[in-house]
Amino acid sequence: MKISLFQGILFGVFGLAALIGLFVFATYTSNSSSSNAVGSVVIWGTLPSVDMEPTLATIAQTEQTMKGVSYVQKDAATLSTDLASAIATGAAPDLVLASQEELLALAKFIAPVPLSSLPASTFANSFIGGAGIYSAGSAGYYGIPFLVDPLVLFSNRSILSSTGIARPPTTWEALTGLVPNVAMLTPSRQVTRGLIALGTYDNVHNARGILSALFLQQGVPVSSYTSNGGLVADLGVNNAAGATPGPAVLGFYTQFADSSKVSYTWNSSLTDSQQAFIAGDLALYLGYASETRYLRAANPNLNFSVSLLPQPATAQFKSAYGLIYAFMAPRGAKNPSGAYQAAVLLTNASEQDAAATATGLVPATLSQLAAAPADPAAAIAYAEALYTSGWLSPMPAGTDAVFSGMIGDVISGRLNSQSALVSAEQSLNSLLQK
Repeated sequence: MKISLFQGILFGVFGLAALIGLFVFATYTSNSSSSNAVGSVVIWGTLPSVDMEPTLATIAQTEQTMKGVSYVQKDAATLSTDLASAIATGAAPDLVLASQEELLALAKFIAPVPLSSLPASTFANSFIGGAGIYSAGSAGYYGIPFLVDPLVLFSNRSILSSTGIARPPTTWEALTGLVPNVAMLTPSRQVTRGLIALGTYDNVHNARGILSALFLQQGVPVSSYTSNGGLVADLGVNNAAGATPGPAVLGFYTQFADSSKVSYTWNSSLTDSQQAFIAGDLALYLGYASETRYLRAANPNLNFSVSLLPQPATAQFKSAYGLIYAFMAPRGAKNPSGAYQAAVLLTNASEQDAAATATGLVPATLSQLAAAPADPAAAIAYAEALYTSGWLSPMPAGTDAVFSGMIGDVISGRLNSQSALVSAEQSLNSLLQK
């Protein structure tokens, strides 16, 4: 069994840390033996078991120490409460696999990996930059990054080519300019074919991720730490330079649902955007890379391509939003040493490749992103994963309620963009401080 430099560093420095409730680590060497077997490790995760179980089975065929690793799928909405109950009753899993969207709710139940065991330089040189969201400050890292699911642009090639568009837009400005060429409206301004689903919230699949991407691309962190360590919402209502990027983001997003504007191409009476794209009624669709397989299966006749998430025309650096999954060790795990060994082994090259193939997601390790895969859609996802990031958020349901209310206030005319953002910031703050 080959061990990477990253694994060697990590396995070599582990020791007993019981006084502070961290892992109990065992020294790991390159010689497989019963003394360093992973043993029985139960993983609770939010990724589908139909993908993760074959992943672990494939890995166990060549990595004998992983035969005792099992996976249980959990609902992301109840994961934190399920974990709290399990810890209280002595039935905690050995690892939790979740994205940064669940991190804030899970953090109080997680035993961070100390910096003495996982130095910041090792972490930074091993994983994508966006994985830094798992930093626990001086306490170390909340988890070991595993897979990434970046938000990408799906294009109906038949619609684009029939309207004289050779390639999908690479900037948001260029995208907006395509609306008159592609959108089809009735005399009463009903949309029969849309360019892209933006402007509303509840029928825009992945609206939370899309809005997050737009904010992050404009330098709006959505949430950030204060000087005293508190986490607060920041929707770009204003900044130190007096700029207000937040209202510009909100204005850009909602224009697509404003029937008085030339950019009008979507409204709240339409079906879910993912289903509209599958049916061939939508030219562009913003979705996660993992949706590629579903879209192919849902409509084998759909002629679509995958491209990078559009960027602002003036952006100096690319930015994207995605789900960054990591293995986290809960307090009270029965086999913390084996759990950590399993998590680190899953960052090895062959294990990362097996996981990416089975799940449709992308490796979180920089070494595996260096070479693009043969599949064009996967190659796009690999390239975008390098600059994918996220933000520390309340649980998705809470964020959805805030964002949906904010969008609804603007498109209904109840509030202007500035006022809607102020209200949303206050609501997000309340959720972040719970």
